Amino acid sequence: MEVTQVKVFLADKDKLKAYAQIVFDGCFVVRELKVIEGNNGLFVAMPSRKMKDGTYKDTAHPLNSETRSMIEEKVLGVYKEELARRNDDVSGLPDIEEEEQA
Repeated sequence: MEVTQVKVFLADKDKLKAYAQIVFDGCFVVRELKVIEGNNGLFVAMPSRKMKDGTYKDTAHPLNSETRSMIEEKVLGVYKEELARRNDDVSGLPDIEEEEQA
């Protein structure tokens, strides 16, 4: 099994940094993964739903640590690329003060 596509949508809402979707082997998609800033750095949270008692339960998740690591590596890699792309886009804009002086 291989992750063949990753899409990341930046959010930057407190601890929630982005949403993601992944495609396995070009034929199975998992949506609503989340990139979260935790106490020990970034991690990928699996899709979940809220239970009646207020807790959350994963609706899809890897069954072993190797698969979880593979997913996390791919998603966080694309997340960092998207952050760099956004920062490049912002740094390419003229400074407001420079425009006012012109």
